[in-house]
Formats: sequence, C-alpha cells, structure tokens
Amino acid sequence: MADRRADLSDMFGGPRVVVSSIQTQASGGDGGGRMTRFDPRLFGVVVVDEGHHGVSASYRKVLNWYTQHDAVRVLGVTATPDRADEEALGQVYESVAFDYEIADAIHDGWLVPVRQQVVHVEGLDFSQCRTTGGDLNGGDLARVMEYEENLQRVVAPSVEIIGDRRTLVFAASVAHAERMAEMFNRHRAGMAAWVCGKTDKDERKRILGDFKSGAVQVVVNCAVLTEGFDNPAVEIVVMARPTKSRSLYAQMAGRALRPAECIAHDLGDHESPDARRALIEASEKPSALLVDYVGNSGEHKLCTSADILGGKVSERASELASSIMQRKGGPCDPREAINEAQRLEQLEIERQIQAEKDEDERLDRMEATARAKLTARAIYHTQEVNPFDGFDVTPSRVTRFEKQIPRKVRIRLMQQGIDPDGMSYDQGMKLWRGMVVRWKKSACSLRQAAILRKRGLPVIVTRDEASKMLDEITRMEGWKK
Repeated sequence: MADRRADLSDMFGGPRVVVSSIQTQASGGDGGGRMTRFDPRLFGVVVVDEGHHGVSASYRKVLNWYTQHDAVRVLGVTATPDRADEEALGQVYESVAFDYEIADAIHDGWLVPVRQQVVHVEGLDFSQCRTTGGDLNGGDLARVMEYEENLQRVVAPSVEIIGDRRTLVFAASVAHAERMAEMFNRHRAGMAAWVCGKTDKDERKRILGDFKSGAVQVVVNCAVLTEGFDNPAVEIVVMARPTKSRSLYAQMAGRALRPAECIAHDLGDHESPDARRALIEASEKPSALLVDYVGNSGEHKLCTSADILGGKVSERASELASSIMQRKGGPCDPREAINEAQRLEQLEIERQIQAEKDEDERLDRMEATARAKLTARAIYHTQEVNPFDGFDVTPSRVTRFEKQIPRKVRIRLMQQGIDPDGMSYDQGMKLWRGMVVRWKKSACSLRQAAILRKRGLPVIVTRDEASKMLDEITRMEGWKK
C-alpha cells in the first residue's frame, strides 16, 4: 500500500513472505496486473486466504502467473469450501489436505455451541424469488424483505429475542439495512447502526468501534461483515437475509461463534476438549444464538444451522431438523434436532422398505390371480383376439435391448385378458394408455372393443352397451365369454 511494498530489486535479500490483496495483484501494471512486477520463479508457495474464491477470474489470473513453473505450490485456506454456484474448487486445488468442520471445532472446545431460534413470519413469501448463482436473486429477495409489514414483523420479535445481548444483523439490501436500523432505534434510541460497502471508511471504523465497546448494541450490515470480521462479543446473529447458500450461511453464523475475548487465550492452555468446553460454558458467552426468519419458501431449500452442523447428514435429515426447530418456537439445540431428525429419517426408511415389501407381495398375488384368469380364459377362446384391434394402433417392431413393461401395467393387461409376454415396451404402454383413456371416458374395455371391432360393430360404446352386444353375439354364435 503506497510506499509499503516488497522490495522488487532484491527479493532474495528482502522478506521471505509477501502479503498482498487480490486487488493489488490483479489490477494495475498497464492492464496486466501488478503481479507481473514479480518474478514467479522466486516464489515456492502461494497461500490463498478465503480460498473458495480461487476459481473466480481475478484469482485464477494471479494464480496462473505464479504457477508458471512446476516448483510452486498453491495452498487454499477457507472456512467455507462449498460455493453456491457449485463451481468446482478442483479446478484450482488438486486435493483436500485438511478438513475441519464447524461442528468439530465446537466439539473440541474452540468455538461456542450454537442455539437456533426459527421465527415464522406470515407475510414472508420467497416462493416467487428467482435463483441466481445458486442463491435467491438479490433484487427479488430485497423486495420481499423491504416490504413495510415484513420489516416490522422481523424487527419487533428481534428486539424481544436479543434483550441486551450484542447482535449482528445481516440484511438483504442497503435500503433494508438502513430501514432495519431505523426501526431498532424506534424501540430504543441509539441501540443500532448500519453499514454497507459504501459507508465512509472512518465512519465504518467508528461504528464498529462503538459496536465492540458496547456503545452500540446492534449493527445491521449488507454484505460487508461476512468475511474477516472479528468481534468475539457478538452473541446473536439475526439472519434477515435468508439464503440457499451453505457457505454464505456458515460465514454469517461464524461471526458469533468465537469464544469470549477474556478466555480466548486461556483455551490454548488446556489440552482436553472437555476442559475447553467447560471453560466456555462458565464464561460470559456460553453459546451463540442464530435467529432465522422463515415463511413460504416454495421450492427453495433455505439454509439453517442444521446445514452447517450436520456434517455428513443427508439432505432429508437436514430438512427434518429444520422443521423440528421451526416447530419448537423458542431457542433450541440444533444437535438435538439433528439427532431427532436422523431417528425420524431412519423410521421413514424402514417404513418405506416395509411398504415396498408389502407392495411386492400384493403385486405377486395380483399377478398370480391375473395369470390364472388369463389361462382359464384361453381354454374357452376358439379364436385369437388381437388386442391392438381395440385401438387405432399399429404394433411397433420389438427392438433389441427393449426395456421391460412395468409390472403394474403387465398385471392390468393380464386382467383384461391380454398376455404381455413377448410384447414390446412400446406396445404394452400404448395399450395401457388406451385402456386408461377408455376408463376415464367410461368406454368399453379393451377386450370388449377388440371383439366388437372384429365383427364390424362400433367400439365407442359404454361398458354396459358393449356387454349387451356381446351377450347377443354369445346367444347367436354360441360363443362363451
């Protein structure tokens, strides 16, 4: 920054480590980037903090410059390795050297435990929000959250929930952040302030200083305090910016997970996770609270604490855990909700297995009965009835590797006196669709239609009409149905 820079004339005699922002590296240098001032052969390791950004254009531009020779190694470090846009980090990093989840850090006593409170707001409707880059469209979300009644329905419960605890609020837009801070201050003058990307540098420094000292209890922000913001005094995070992105949710939640500053250095003196957890529990900040506001999410799967604490749990278990926490109403332990969700999921799986077993047994019985009736009918048939005669359908040629007619369709065909053996998938499905159409129109059965058509009689008749016509045929021809 300005004259504070690495000595380019004698790198070997200068510092062993050069620290730089991505903006400094990628911009300037007559369009090529200031990185071109450095000889990439002088570097052995490139460390990328917030490494999940590594696949973006600016980062790849810089990494491509420093990895021009085989000796350099790239290390990406991030607390949120999954991206909402699902861009594969494998494009930049060849392997995962170390993986340490938030739940692991809580268990080991390095982060405070999480409690969750889900508040249902009747007016919140995210169902019409589009998805952009893997998350709710910013403009659509802002329109929902900035609606006057929704603002009031979010701020009023927040004031009641947070009490006098230090709180960080994430908003959906700059206007949303400003309005929320204004409403907080209506409840108690001076309790809240807001910041955004365009807030004056000195003003932001003053606001965050007041927030750290406790002069300001609540800070509402729009997309500026997600990465790198460190204030261990934060006990509550209000998610007034719902998200589908696990990484964004983890970043926002992470702002409240640091232990109280007064014990942070003492944690390192204890080798036992139990001792560290006991130290946290006895401190002025024994846990962090995440407050989610939900409504009609439509088909969107919005993130909750279950998504960042569940580890390897299935998506279904995560959904169940979110539902459990929402029904609780008050603060609850996400780990208990996750355990309950896994138990319920296992019950669902067992019920599904049993249901499939029962269905297989039912189909076995139906198939046996249909096959027996089909065989019995064949004894009385004196002539072959082509089932395709009942429809204006041309049998298709059976091709090699033809997939099988579904079992339920086979049984229905047999119940109509049609043997599906040797019939192609296409033939069977055409017959089945024709049967369904006839049933819906209360028309005669496929078998009735085939016999009527063979004798030149109309086939678009009801079942009762067809039955009377067949009775007459039986009387005249002596044919047994």
